[in-house]
Amino acid sequence: MSEWTKSGWREKPRVQMPDYTDKAALAAVEAQLSDYPPLVFAGEARRLKQELGAAARGEAFLLQGGDCAESFQQFSADGIRDTFKVMLQMAMVLTYGAKVPVVKVGRMAGQFAKPRSAPTETVDGVELPSYRGDIINELDFTEASRVPDPGKMLQAYMQSAATLNLLRAFSTGGFADMHRVHSWTLGFSEGRGAEKYRDIANRIQDSIDFMAAAGITGDTTHEFSTVEFYTSHESLLLEYEEALTRLDSTSGNWLAGSGHMIWIGDRTRQPDGAHVEFARGVLNPVGLKCGPSMETDDLKRLMATLNPENEEGRLTLIARFGAGQVESHLPALIRAVEQEGAKVTWVCDPMHGNTIKSGSGYKTRPFDKVLAEVREFFAVHKAEGTVPGGVHFEMTGQDVTECTGGVRAVSEDELSYRYHTACDPRLNASQSLELAFLVAEELTGLRAENRSVATG
Repeated sequence: MSEWTKSGWREKPRVQMPDYTDKAALAAVEAQLSDYPPLVFAGEARRLKQELGAAARGEAFLLQGGDCAESFQQFSADGIRDTFKVMLQMAMVLTYGAKVPVVKVGRMAGQFAKPRSAPTETVDGVELPSYRGDIINELDFTEASRVPDPGKMLQAYMQSAATLNLLRAFSTGGFADMHRVHSWTLGFSEGRGAEKYRDIANRIQDSIDFMAAAGITGDTTHEFSTVEFYTSHESLLLEYEEALTRLDSTSGNWLAGSGHMIWIGDRTRQPDGAHVEFARGVLNPVGLKCGPSMETDDLKRLMATLNPENEEGRLTLIARFGAGQVESHLPALIRAVEQEGAKVTWVCDPMHGNTIKSGSGYKTRPFDKVLAEVREFFAVHKAEGTVPGGVHFEMTGQDVTECTGGVRAVSEDELSYRYHTACDPRLNASQSLELAFLVAEELTGLRAENRSVATG
């Protein structure tokens, strides 16, 4: 395999990326970003890699979630806080179910660019380039708004830096205290329709009360009042990624300084493509989306390219097939991994394969389909004797109405009430927490089966 350079991707076929018309402006932005500090640091990325390795062995569990696409216009401290809050609640419920640490990774501080199914869209007979995320162009359906603007990369960087600053403060400043987090969760489980989750919530409370009686509290134990929280995004806009790539002086390896974890989407995972070429050379953990079109030979080739040293925690395979399709696709990929002896972390993305168009014209995701895919993911891993290492959701802490169903049922008629996403529909806070309870039930059952086998 050829020697890697951070600009080597430019010699490879590229897809899902903009063609900037003002080359001088693009070069100026790249030069400016190249002088900025990285957003994350190599030690943090290495620590996340170790934790993902534990998830691959069943000794931890990955919770990855956040916005479909971050927005400049909707950026606020309250929005960051609310999503972080819900992820903490989900993590506590999952920790109780799995009885292992939960690795918390946000789709935040960099999730600005979006792949699209078509390069253009037509409205009322007018055809314009597709909206590709705020880091590239604008949502407004005008010719000027859809022209790719390299200056938006600078705004994305500044917003990401501010987001990370706030996340780090929330993670260590007392906001993440276990007692505070569980009080929020109790409020959910006592709500109308959530009675079936009350037993788990009460059992978590009993555990917390026991620890308090034993003198283990956030005041006495640092680990109960702080959390590790990482960021991730799809590494789609490679000019931005290259400009923030830095040489780690302690290891001599290259770091993608834009986020702790980057992933390659289902549309950009060509083995000889630009996105795979860039990702293979950075030290960060790398995710790889695996959709229905993933062939076993391509997967084997991608694993060899992206993780040639077969390093634990380096490669996370994110399965996204759609409810009813998991059993048709996932077993063959799992067997290919096992045949190669590859070390990977298997994660379920139950969002992207379950997008439909409602009768009212809105894109949505039925909650029951999301749940069904998660259950199918666990069932296949149980049948194959492999480890389900985590879940990956598009969600928000806001009270949006974008996905139908859930305890506080959102109907198709209600989608227009608070439909705020610029791209794909997200689970709201209530649906996200409900899903965490349901995944916790799967994890509790899995743990009980493993214990039975071990003692049988």
